Formats: sequence, C-alpha cells, structure tokens
Amino acid sequence: TKGLSQGQKFKKHGIRASHTAEVVLDRVRVPGSCLLGGKDKLDERLARARERAARAGGERVKNAAMATFEASRPAVGAMAVGTARAAYEVALDYAVTREQFGRPIVDNQGVAFQLADMRTRIDAARLLVWRASWMAVNGRPFTAAEGSMSKLFASETAKQVTAQAIQILGGNGYTREYPVERMHRDSAIYTIFEGTSEIQRLVIARTLAGVPIR
Repeated sequence: TKGLSQGQKFKKHGIRASHTAEVVLDRVRVPGSCLLGGKDKLDERLARARERAARAGGERVKNAAMATFEASRPAVGAMAVGTARAAYEVALDYAVTREQFGRPIVDNQGVAFQLADMRTRIDAARLLVWRASWMAVNGRPFTAAEGSMSKLFASETAKQVTAQAIQILGGNGYTREYPVERMHRDSAIYTIFEGTSEIQRLVIARTLAGVPIR
C-alpha cells in the first residue's frame, strides 16, 4: 500500500520470536471498500457512540473501557502462569536428576523449599486467572478489580519463579543450553504490557476505595 512502510525493528530483552517494529503511515489512504460492513454502518455506529457519550457525560464510555481491560488482563495472566509453570517443571526435573555429594539436590531443604514456594505461587496465580476469566465469560462485574489482580499476581509470579529456576540450575541455568534463562527474559514483559504492575496496583487500590479511575 502506498505510504505504508516498516520503520526500525527493535532489539528486545525477551520475546524475540515476536518481532516488534515501527509502522510508518505517510499519507496512506484507505478506501471505503476496506471498511467492515461499509461506510454507512460505520457512520451509524459512530453516531450512536457519540450520542451515548453525550448522555453519559463520557463516564459510561470510560467505565466500559476499564471493564474491557479487566476482561482482557487475565489472558496476560494466563501466559505468565504458563511461563512460570514451564520454568518450574524444568527446575523440578533438574533437581530430581542432578546429584551432588551422592544424592539428588532436591533432598536439600534449600532447594526443596524453593520448589514448594514456586508451585504454591503458580497454583495461586492460576486460580486467580481462572476466577477472573470465569467472571469475564459470564459477564460478572469486576467489583474488586479481579482482572487486574490476576494479571498482577501472575506476572510477578512469572518473574520470581523463573529467577528461582535459574538459581536452582546454578551455572547451567545462566547458559542458553537450558531454557530457563530465556523464560526469565520473556517473563519481564508480563509486568509491562496491558498495564504495568504499578498500574494494576493503582487500579485495584482505587477500586477497593471507591475512587474513580482517571
């Protein structure tokens, strides 16, 4: 398409298999034939949206936007749970099979307790994601920002669990011969997109206090 081009491609810390680049639009014209449903239907929807916004003073539209975020954030939480679970399974397998001083390293409390904490956090994160997802599917209101809760806890869990997995694998965990170093790099994105962890805490706190989210 004339005027459409790709800008710089970014070199990222993680999720490198997902390419991220600038999209440059320079006097790009999109023909009306490309509109889903046609231009008349688009104009009709825009008119209805403007009318609703005017009646509600914009507050209803804002609330609808926040509800959309609450319903979509558990999906990020689910990705974070998957990454954490994968790192945990690698660490558990390594701890059971790796022997030091004639016994598996999982026999050491320092390792076993880390695995216990990892599994507990993963299961807790999974339950939060399941609850928020169930609420979204069934149209239940997020009265305590349950979507943000699931995303916050699961994303922080992914970062912590993947770091612990590297620690359990020791020097091997820091090399690219094992996948946990990549999982740790990938996990950083979960605390950033769909709203940073700081934003999630702000949303949760203001929802609990009954303060409007601006």
